[in-house]
Amino acid sequence: MLYKLQKNTLVKSQVIGYALTLCIGVCILLTVCQLYFDVKPLLQHQTDVFASKYAVVSKNISIFKTLDKEGIYFDKNEMEKLKQEPFVKSVSHFTPASFKIGAYTDKDDNIPLFYTDLFFESIPDKYLDVQPDDWQWTEGSRFVPVIIPESYLNLYNFGFAESQGLPVFSKNTISQVRFNLEVSGNGKNDNYASRIVGFSNKINSILVPQSFLDWANKKYGKTEVSNTSRLLVEFENPSDERVLQYFNTHNLSINKDELELSKMSFFFHSALLFVVGIALIIIVLSVAFILLSVNLIIQKHKEQIVNLYYIGYQPHQIARFYQWVISIVTVIAVAGAIALSLYIRKLYTEKLNTLFEFNSEQSILFIAAITILLILGVLYNLLVLRNIQKTVKL
Repeated sequence: MLYKLQKNTLVKSQVIGYALTLCIGVCILLTVCQLYFDVKPLLQHQTDVFASKYAVVSKNISIFKTLDKEGIYFDKNEMEKLKQEPFVKSVSHFTPASFKIGAYTDKDDNIPLFYTDLFFESIPDKYLDVQPDDWQWTEGSRFVPVIIPESYLNLYNFGFAESQGLPVFSKNTISQVRFNLEVSGNGKNDNYASRIVGFSNKINSILVPQSFLDWANKKYGKTEVSNTSRLLVEFENPSDERVLQYFNTHNLSINKDELELSKMSFFFHSALLFVVGIALIIIVLSVAFILLSVNLIIQKHKEQIVNLYYIGYQPHQIARFYQWVISIVTVIAVAGAIALSLYIRKLYTEKLNTLFEFNSEQSILFIAAITILLILGVLYNLLVLRNIQKTVKL
């Protein structure tokens, strides 16, 4: 009897409207989140769009600075002033090696003998665009990992190797080649094993771990404090017009290509957040709509609900029908959103496969959908029961 009485209180158009708006909102939210996780590795590899919003900054070299080398260095006051600019989030610096470094190979049938002078620099790990597994060094270790720019390998393969008749190397091949480092300074001379463990698309330098270079500069270096000629500047918003104005005014050089990639990163994230915001607004409006509809139904049939309470029905029994209806409709709407999201994902993955070497990530749709269902289910059950309790106690 209770079911028949309450069934007549529902307005089908309101329930259908709620289901459609919730389905659209959840579909947009799930699709955008899945797209982010699917495309992120591709964009990291292809364009480095997801790299940090930073650029390498140095002083412009004029004819006068070729005579006075001290003019190319940043002092502490200059770095502090830069940190205080409103568009700057953080400032760090390259730590150069202040000792002599040579790289050489042992006699091997597969690798030709060579010796070359090298330079090393280090930066904080958070600015690296690659994170190799072997990228660590502790005092006492005889192995030093190295990261080089990917452009160096390209220059060797398509320039030097081509003109000298030498073999070319892939990333995987060159990463397996072990060589030795000869480090000397302060009357000391030591050898270390080394290997290229990663290739950077953003940092144009030969990098070693910060822990190694700090230790080595103290042991082999000419001075304990190294001069700073290049800075890593992270921006709050790379598209801020004050960025280029500041660097032009202060005669500083900035890699504009890196800044453009940082701008792309900012706009890409902004667009994603905007779409996610729209999806959340649609979901919130649909939730508010169904709760308002249920509240109006309760107020409209207040007398009937009170009578049911007086004849022995408890508030949770009266609320159960509305809770079940809303929960079932919510499950149907979210299931529809999952189906639409899976279809959209199939379409864009097929398109990406024709353009790139694309491997889609594991789907997060079901986990996200279950999370949404749990949140909405608990919310609806609590609020509907609370409205019924308030009505019968008035």
